[in-house]
Amino acid sequence: MLAKQRFVLDTTAFTDNVLREDLGNGDLTQSVDVMLDLLARSRIKLNISCHMPPVTYKEFSDYMARYECPDEVMVKAETWIVKKTPNRYDTQIPSEIFFEYVQDMRERMNKGMKTSETAIWEAAVESMVMTSRGEAKNKVEMEIIGKAIKDFRKKYRAALRKGTLDSAPDLDVLLLAKELGAGVVAADEGIRVWAERLGLRFLNANSFPKMLKEYLKYYE
Repeated sequence: MLAKQRFVLDTTAFTDNVLREDLGNGDLTQSVDVMLDLLARSRIKLNISCHMPPVTYKEFSDYMARYECPDEVMVKAETWIVKKTPNRYDTQIPSEIFFEYVQDMRERMNKGMKTSETAIWEAAVESMVMTSRGEAKNKVEMEIIGKAIKDFRKKYRAALRKGTLDSAPDLDVLLLAKELGAGVVAADEGIRVWAERLGLRFLNANSFPKMLKEYLKYYE
């Protein structure tokens, strides 16, 4: 029997837009179905198992439910994706990684605060200018306040969330991969960054099915 390989999948391993175009011509259900068929063949023929923490699997299944994914596709997911909760108590993470994460979050919070201050000042100044010109209150709210909130949200998300771990499913993916000695599959920049810092094998969501196809080509 071939040596066992394990991979832990993030939700983005199925929902990435590039992957959706490559496997399903833009159709999410079709691309997920093709992906699950690849997982099934790889499990049977190549001894490759794919795992998800339960919290991540719920995120994935809820996402698919919003797109009214057919039951038969989700049955495949239940069959071929191994659900396992990581051992959060015994899995060892170097203290240096924890230190780096806390430092990274502090820097991001400072960036977020500066972003907030800038947005408030810009909106206040522009609002005062329009008010001094006699502009109506509802026009000020629509043109200045509404736009300021929209721009602020975009910049705030970039400052605090882009390139870091910002959810329990993300963290569980890394903990389970660390516990199993598995590779990580995702299209999430934060997961990639911290997987590499933990010394874990990382595969981009778009490259993972290509790798499986290449393996299968030589086996079949």
